[in-house]
Amino acid sequence: MTAAGKQQRLLDWLRAQGRVAVAFSGGVDSAYLLWAAAESGADAAAYYVSTAFQPAFEGEDAHRLCAALGVTLRTVEVDVLGCGDVTENGPRRCYFCKQKLFTAMQSAAAADGFALLCDGTNASDDAADRPGMQALRELQVVSPLREAGLTKAEIRELSRAAGLFTWDKPAYACLATRIPTGTAITAADLQRTERAENYLASLGFRDFRVRLFGGGARIQLRENQFPLFMQHREAIVTTLRQWYDAVLLDGEVRP
Repeated sequence: MTAAGKQQRLLDWLRAQGRVAVAFSGGVDSAYLLWAAAESGADAAAYYVSTAFQPAFEGEDAHRLCAALGVTLRTVEVDVLGCGDVTENGPRRCYFCKQKLFTAMQSAAAADGFALLCDGTNASDDAADRPGMQALRELQVVSPLREAGLTKAEIRELSRAAGLFTWDKPAYACLATRIPTGTAITAADLQRTERAENYLASLGFRDFRVRLFGGGARIQLRENQFPLFMQHREAIVTTLRQWYDAVLLDGEVRP
């Protein structure tokens, strides 16, 4: 089936639901899902969960898109740093975190009269490789993009056709993923990660990570951004050394 055909199937399904709550991160997939929900004519609302794991720009993008679509945005505050299963940062951190976040969004949506909460998981996502998927299944969160068979590439193309500014937004995993598994997550480490990544973004870097490596910063870049790094190398090292013991360059980017 073509991407257009899959989109029509998605729109028909959303329209049939009548009322749809969307777990909205501000990223490519959930942005497209929210657009589709509004486009279908369903009564749609967006639920953005605000935690110490989300950088400020994600919330800004969420507000910007909802304003453009004319969709109500509800912000749900969750204290993830108060959950030991999450901050211990074991191999199942993502499961415990998703369980907490989506339970909170479901409760908020239910209080507003929404029986259905949808998320932006797509057909390209490997459910077997994402512990958080288990939490979504247990909570019966629906993934319409995945059900419609829409891949990441198709969602980007359809988002561009719809005029969504998120269509070429780089994939972004939460700040907690920058802390090595087994290292306890602290507010201080999350804050220095956000500061470091905001600084690199201000220099024009895209699709990169600044990971904690001992007490140092391990910068992961795509090869095509190495020249930009060399251009600003001295300033980058000087700036990041305010927050880290060392600054290392790694040519591999992982989500």
